[in-house]
Parts: sequence; structure tokens; C-alpha cells
Amino acid sequence: MEEKAVRRRVVLVPLPAQGHISPMMQLAKALHLKGFSITVAQIESNPLTVSDADDFPHFRFVTIPTSLPEPELKIVGLVEFLTKLNEICAVSFKECLSKLLQQQQGDDDGIPSCVIYDEYMYFSGAVSKELKIPSIVFSTTNATAFICRSAQGRNNTNEFLAPLREPGGQDKLVPGFHPLRYKDLPTSAFAPLESLMKLYANAAQKRTASAVIINTASCLESSSLSRLEQDLQAPVYPVGPLHMAASASCSLLEEDRSCIEWLNKQKPSSVIYISLGSLALMEHKDMMEMAWGLANSNQPFLWVIRPGSISGSEWAESLPEEFSRIVSERGHIVKWAPQKEVLSHSAVGCFWSHCGWNSTLESIGEGIPLICRPFSGDQKVNARYLDRIWRVGIQLEGELERGGVEKALRRLMVNEEGAAMKERALCLKEKLKASVKPGGTSHNALDELVSFIKTLQYK
Repeated sequence: MEEKAVRRRVVLVPLPAQGHISPMMQLAKALHLKGFSITVAQIESNPLTVSDADDFPHFRFVTIPTSLPEPELKIVGLVEFLTKLNEICAVSFKECLSKLLQQQQGDDDGIPSCVIYDEYMYFSGAVSKELKIPSIVFSTTNATAFICRSAQGRNNTNEFLAPLREPGGQDKLVPGFHPLRYKDLPTSAFAPLESLMKLYANAAQKRTASAVIINTASCLESSSLSRLEQDLQAPVYPVGPLHMAASASCSLLEEDRSCIEWLNKQKPSSVIYISLGSLALMEHKDMMEMAWGLANSNQPFLWVIRPGSISGSEWAESLPEEFSRIVSERGHIVKWAPQKEVLSHSAVGCFWSHCGWNSTLESIGEGIPLICRPFSGDQKVNARYLDRIWRVGIQLEGELERGGVEKALRRLMVNEEGAAMKERALCLKEKLKASVKPGGTSHNALDELVSFIKTLQYK
């Protein structure tokens, strides 16, 4: 009788936030399609955790117990929450992983070949080492931001902090990081610099991990990828954009599909799509300037206003009556949208974004130029690259003012400058498409990653 082939099992540990879960689940799907069994280890009792595993029927989901109450994220802020998470989860993850090993000894479905963990879930690496399971770090941002965080974590008391506190220092270029200025470095809107540097010191290092996976492509960051591999002295696998290589739907917020019906009625490349992601916050005065800039641009717009994202407002009830009339004439507002579908729609001509890495990849992956308004972390790195390196975005800096908003939108949507940006964005789109096809750099990197994982052994 022919022996049944044993699938190697990979355990993935995502950070429980939308921008991290999406690429981790896309990576999981890509590895499953390559023949691996998948176990996803989730944090218990967190409102951001994937709740519906039905979309991934072939995956196994296990829970990492935690004593953190649900409101903890809002109370202490994101950076302190991540620090606490790493302090308390090691013991429960060890128990969870030990049970998995016991259950699957001799199982046809395979014991874990390795643990792949989000860089901010670094407790997973320590536990994997203790249980003698190989581990791999997964970065959901790009290589440039990874290098920045690593450098900041190593030098948290000197050159990266001092200029941020000097008059005019924020506008100076960072030596060795062209074209980034000190204010473009990945600092957080959620925590003091010192707390963030401590988190980076723990997160942006491979420790005993065997390799690093990054959701990026060589055509976007070849020099940064080479530098990162040299710094880490370990294999680096740029397998992105993962949403193009292995699409996996895992939105943690309910999507309003009425926006697709509305887009169907608009002219090609005429709509400004606005979405500031799942965590960014906005002051009421900025929202008002943004609203009037949109109104004065005379362009149709689709605006995602996430509940609770505007200071002092539950949703969009604070918009003036006159603007509400303009919305009814040429705009559409929703609480959340199916973003990849929106960006691929022929009516969309521009994306006003917070420049999270997923949104950045999704936009240039559809050839859509951007209005860049970063909020926190790596978004500032991404915005600078979109503006100065890839030249497919316009960065809005300083105080938002309706005249400046209108001018930027017209530059991109009406003027020749915008047409040139669109051409460059379409060129990047073709390069990204080629990278994930057979023979492309990202496709090859995924195959190399698969071969590498197959060499790893539980000891």
C-alpha cells in the first residue's frame, strides 16, 4: 500500500491588528498552496483578533491565552500594549506549542517544521528556541523601514533621538538613509520615543531566527534588501506583494459594498478614494479642512470615515449641512470599504492614504497614484519613498488647509504632473505583476523560502 505523503506544518503567529493579520494570512495561503499544513496561533480576548476562521477551512486555529482585558489597548496605547503582550504571552504560548507538538507526534498532518512570527510578536522566537523549533521572522512593512527600526533600536540614546529635539533638526537628512529626513523615521503617534526605541530594540532583530520574510519586492527596494541581508547575515526573502501572489480575505471590519455600486456610476479615473487605515486618528479641524478641500476640488470622491477615527465625533455627524449636500451630489461616505476591489475599479484615479504598507502596495499594484498623509510609524518612510523615490505620490505636510488640499488634488487629478505620476504608477504596477509571476523575483523568493523551510527540522 502506498504511503501517504506527510505535509510539513508551519505555525504562524500574527500581530492582532488589521495591517498585520492581512499579509500574514496571505503568506499562510501562499505556503498552503505550496503544500504546507497551516496552524495560526491567535491572541485570546483581543477585539482585533481574527474571529471568523471559516474563510480558511484548511487551516487550524489555536488560541494563546492572555490575561490582558479587552480595553487594555485603548487604555495603555499600542506600543505599551505590544510590550505587555510580549511580557505575558511567552508562558502560555509555550504551553500551546507544547500541546501542539504532543498532539501531532506521528500525525499524518505533520509536526511543526518552523514557527513564523510577526516581528512584534518576538516572544514567539524565544519560545521556539526553548522548544528547539526553528523560527523565521515575518516583517509586514518594507525593508527600508525594517533597517530604520533596527538602527533606531541599536542607537536609542544618541543620533536618532537628538535631532528630533533640536530646532530644525527634524528636516535634516539622515546620513546613510537618503532621502529620509529625521521626521520621516518610523516614530509613533501612540507612545514616547524612549518606549518606542525599546520596542524596536526587541522587535527589529532576528535573534536566533533562521531567516526573515518581507512583504516587499526587489523592484521597489533592491538596495535596501541587499543592505538588510548584509546587516542580518541571514537569508532575506522578499515575497511581496503578497496580496497579488495569494489573495486572502480577512477584513476585521464590516465592509460596505454600496461603494462599489456607487463607483459603477462614475467616469473612468475620476474618483478620489480616501481611507486612512484601521488605526489612524484625525482632529476635527483637519477633517473639516480636508472636507472643504475635497468639495472645492470639484472631483467625485469616496471617503472611508472609520467610526471613532475623528476626535470628538462618533462618526461623520459633525460634517456641516452644506458639505452633506455636496456629498449627496458627488460623494459617497462609508464606514469601511473593500479596499482592494475599490482600488482595482476603473473609476478610481487617486488614493488619499495614510500610507500604511499594505495600502501602499495595493495602490501601486493597481497603478493608482497617491496623496500621502502619514500618521505614524513606517507610514512616514513609505510616504517619503512614494514622493521622492518612486515619484507616484504627493506628500501633504504640516497643517492641513483647504486651499492646499484642493491644490494637491488638482495637481494629481487634473494637471499634467498627475498624468506623469499615473504613467509611473502603471509602470510600477507592471513590474509588481511580473515579480509575482513564474520567473519573477518574488515568485522565485517564495520558491526559495519553501525549499529553505523544508530543510528545517524540529529537534
